[in-house]
Amino acid sequence: MTEKVTRRRVGLILGGVGAAVASAEAQTNQFPAGIHQEVDLPAKPARLYEILLDAKEFAAFTKDAAEIQPRAGEAFTLFGGRITGRNVELIPNERIVQAWRPGSWPAGVYSIVRFELAANGSGARLVFDHTGFPESEKEHLVAGWPRMYWEPLRKYLSA
Repeated sequence: MTEKVTRRRVGLILGGVGAAVASAEAQTNQFPAGIHQEVDLPAKPARLYEILLDAKEFAAFTKDAAEIQPRAGEAFTLFGGRITGRNVELIPNERIVQAWRPGSWPAGVYSIVRFELAANGSGARLVFDHTGFPESEKEHLVAGWPRMYWEPLRKYLSA
């Protein structure tokens, strides 16, 4: 009962984000597939947080257009509009949680991506989890995160 009340309050507080979260939670049960990846990167957590939530920096490392507002509840578009979503939870320099979807998915279908950032020596470890997507998308997504995020991000940070 408490969990349902909490989810409802979150939906009321965050408006449109609540609907995306509720949709993604329902889909997580319907689509139990998940991706877990851990990546060591040559940057501090604060720097990674900034890059992932700043439109100009995101566009610079991906070499594609991005619109991002670094506030919970705000919508974003990535990769020239091919990916859309909302920032659900932002804990500066530690965590980014987003309701996330490619334009090719049916309307209203969102997944949840979670970036956990932690110091690791002179850099950071990014622990990534992606849930709530159709099982048929898993192979594509497993290969896509390193190709579209981790490798370009590593190259961008090394330049």
